[in-house]
Amino acid sequence: MDRIIRMLMATVCIVLYFDLAVTGIKGVLLLTAGIIFLITSFAGFSPIYWMLGFRGRGKTSKLQRIL
Repeated sequence: MDRIIRMLMATVCIVLYFDLAVTGIKGVLLLTAGIIFLITSFAGFSPIYWMLGFRGRGKTSKLQRIL
């Protein structure tokens, strides 16, 4: 679910930039955020979550980590 939300956010950011709804510095920042969301959704790793100590998968047992 987390990946899907990040991918949707990336799509919205990128579309807003290329649709010229947001221009200038704000547009570039929005495009950059969209690219970061896109990369992290495909990679399955978010540096922000890591810094905050958030785990999207929750606790896993040793058996689940092996599988």
